[in-house]
Amino acid sequence: MAERMTTREQDFSAWYLDIIQHAKLADYSPVKGCMVIRPNGYAIWEKIQKTLDGMFKDTGHSNAYFPLLIPESFIKREAEHVEGFAPELAVVTRAGGKELEESYVVRPTSETIINSMFSKWVQSYRDLPLLINQWANVMRWELRTRPFLRTTEFLWQEGHTCHETEEGAMEETMKMLHVYREFAEEYLAIPVVCGRKTDSERFAGAVETFCIEALMQDGRALQAGTSHYLGQNFARAFGTEFQTKDGNLDFVHQTSWGVSTRLVGALIMAHSDDKGLVIPPRLAPIHVVIIPIGKGDGREAVVKHSKMLADKIRSWPAQKAGLGGPIAVVVDDDDTKSPGWKFNEWEVKGVPIRIELGPKDLAKDQAVLARRDIGEKEAVALNDVAAKVVDLLASVQESLYARAVKFREDHTTDVESYDEFKAVLDKKGGFVRAHWDGTAETEAAIKEETKATIRCIPLDAAEEEGVCIKTRAPSKRKIFFARAY
Repeated sequence: MAERMTTREQDFSAWYLDIIQHAKLADYSPVKGCMVIRPNGYAIWEKIQKTLDGMFKDTGHSNAYFPLLIPESFIKREAEHVEGFAPELAVVTRAGGKELEESYVVRPTSETIINSMFSKWVQSYRDLPLLINQWANVMRWELRTRPFLRTTEFLWQEGHTCHETEEGAMEETMKMLHVYREFAEEYLAIPVVCGRKTDSERFAGAVETFCIEALMQDGRALQAGTSHYLGQNFARAFGTEFQTKDGNLDFVHQTSWGVSTRLVGALIMAHSDDKGLVIPPRLAPIHVVIIPIGKGDGREAVVKHSKMLADKIRSWPAQKAGLGGPIAVVVDDDDTKSPGWKFNEWEVKGVPIRIELGPKDLAKDQAVLARRDIGEKEAVALNDVAAKVVDLLASVQESLYARAVKFREDHTTDVESYDEFKAVLDKKGGFVRAHWDGTAETEAAIKEETKATIRCIPLDAAEEEGVCIKTRAPSKRKIFFARAY
């Protein structure tokens, strides 16, 4: 099965699509630009959703749900917002067999309709902060689509909060940015750069946009999450105001923040290999597959011991592996397929640990454990298998993160000239740290000439006197450029 896949070296884009098809993560929909998320892919999204939902609730947020359809007049209330989203909007003009009095937009994001409710719910400083999250689908009419990374309809979460002060809203904006960073690094096992977007790249209607940027194995960057300080822009448009402690009226300060099914794409491109999908254990729907080996008289005993071993692993304390629950184990006792076929099948699906158990293993009171990330195998005494599985799951999670960190370090390059900048992009790729003069004109020219964009101005970027790689104008710090998805 895996032999039919394109390799990363041959064609990274085709390899990515092959992984999705062979691992049965998603399929193409009859609706152009949309995808059908298959059970294998949706199970990963459910793990992402469950983990993040717990993190949101731990930081004081509550889930709510708002309508899919938004009155078109709402979108038009915030000028920058409507200008930013106008090309991507899907608009409903006819329903129930007749033309609508007012058209509805299929939500591209929910700031407007949520603010229409916030203006009713917030009356006093006692109602603040208001901390809401929504799990939903959204629609943006994309011209060029790719499963998980950019589709017309996608799944996501969007947080929306109201605060008394700018300071309170900015604190929330940064808090949620770092929640995303923690999730990316500790669960997705992907190191990220936290930073601020340029004015040209910020969210339509926001005062400031912050992001986490990840690096994929082909040297392209991927924006993995964003957190926006909206200021009072939407509050003014919708009259979301409150009575302050001193009796005056003021508009709330707001934030919004979100991640999407794009994270499944990030997981694929950051970790997988030419054999198929590789899933970090903390997000794996199945952690261990046990494959009984052998036919004839000895098979019944092997299957019996395989199931007993599965039960023991499921009941074993797994806190060390940080899974957030019991170890998920599957016994593949389908006798219509060969062990070799099953090995390939489960490798393609990315299950972190495979256990092989045959009559010879039982005679030696052992099982053979294979880890998906590096392919190493070792024989382990049956009594020690459960404890060893926990150790291996922790090791695989750490190993994937360390490997991704090393890749990013090896593919982050400092340059001082425009010629060097272009050469690195063409020959090596990855993040390029370079000086920029801070103007939108230079940013646009670099993008036009090289297809590289400013990914972010890192939060931890130290002042470093230099000159812009293109204009040679003064610059006080280096920022991150890359070609990106």
